[in-house]
Amino acid sequence: MIVGDSSLFAIESEMSRAYARASFRGLGFFLIHLGGMAYGVRDPSATLLACSFDQVGVRLESRGTHLAFFASVPDAGKLADAVVSAIYGPEGDDVPALGVAPQQIRQILHSNGIIWAPDGDEAFDDGSCVLQFDIGRCVRVIGFRRESYRHEPSSLRDVWLEADCFYDVLRRWRSGFWDEWKAAPKEPEP
Repeated sequence: MIVGDSSLFAIESEMSRAYARASFRGLGFFLIHLGGMAYGVRDPSATLLACSFDQVGVRLESRGTHLAFFASVPDAGKLADAVVSAIYGPEGDDVPALGVAPQQIRQILHSNGIIWAPDGDEAFDDGSCVLQFDIGRCVRVIGFRRESYRHEPSSLRDVWLEADCFYDVLRRWRSGFWDEWKAAPKEPEP
């Protein structure tokens, strides 16, 4: 199932097995498409889908709260590198990025739910990172793959959408996934 326009912004998932347990939901894959690039692992057994399903729900409920003073930095690559360095950089690294210490960036990323992917599950074990910023009536989504402590330049996408359009894709995907899961025959748990 794919919801949205993959050349701009879409969510794609496939459930190869459905489970009755809500903390599993199903086995399959979950991808985020930005500007014609897919982020995530496309494999029928990539991940249990409950985490991705729940994360989309959290994003819908927290609409308008994904805020950061650095959200409008024009250079998406610079922003991506600052995030990667703040999260994955060497312990004790105090080199300022975006004009502030890495610990301040980390605090904003975590407290405001800026990092959509990785979401704590195996869906994004390909090194994908997806950031979401709510900026007025728009949503800015930046996707890239990590390469050590920097972003891989060819993987960088920076997409601005009207907030209603962005959140409608999330709502339609979540509803479609819920219907698919409810209708699917459930297998014994792994």
